[in-house]
Amino acid sequence: MKLTHDSIERNVGLLIVLTVLTIIWGGLVEIVPLFFQNATTQPVDGLKPYDPVRLTGRDIYIREGCYNCHSQMIRPFRAETERYGHYSVAGEFVYDHPFQWGSKRTGPDLHRVGGRYSDDWHRAHLNNPRDVVPESNMPAYAFLGKTPVNASTIGAKMSALRMVGVPYTDAEIAEAGKQLEGKTELDVLVAYLQGLGIELKGAK
Repeated sequence: MKLTHDSIERNVGLLIVLTVLTIIWGGLVEIVPLFFQNATTQPVDGLKPYDPVRLTGRDIYIREGCYNCHSQMIRPFRAETERYGHYSVAGEFVYDHPFQWGSKRTGPDLHRVGGRYSDDWHRAHLNNPRDVVPESNMPAYAFLGKTPVNASTIGAKMSALRMVGVPYTDAEIAEAGKQLEGKTELDVLVAYLQGLGIELKGAK
């Protein structure tokens, strides 16, 4: 059978196979080269894996659905970089599993929020957002300050992350639980927010 445009469109099975092959080939051409570019696979200068406190805070950030309203990906456009700071680069996310990119912004992008406000500001904002941003429609998270952190799974989480390339040592994993002693979920969430995007924060 001669493959003509007309014959392909009339043969549904063939059309499906050729469409799938085209999508696979296009995906490979787009994605495979990225694995060989250091800018996408190597951490930026100063980037370190999350310590147990920030890693636990990140889990709470994900659990509470913060990513539904806040992206962590600043686009390379003037309007974005003037508001948020240096645009996001792939090397900042090599230890993020999963990363918190996105396009939904009911609230502002948080990728460069680290160090922008004090710990007290973050605590007040999380306890009752309208105390510091009167027009905010963000829900209050006052319960986080009353909830102790569950440290029982942090070692297992760090071990799992090491399996996908995060360079945690045996000693770091063994001592992880101690760093969470006496901390609330609010404490660790604030610590996570305070570390976001600080490696390239002052870059132009």
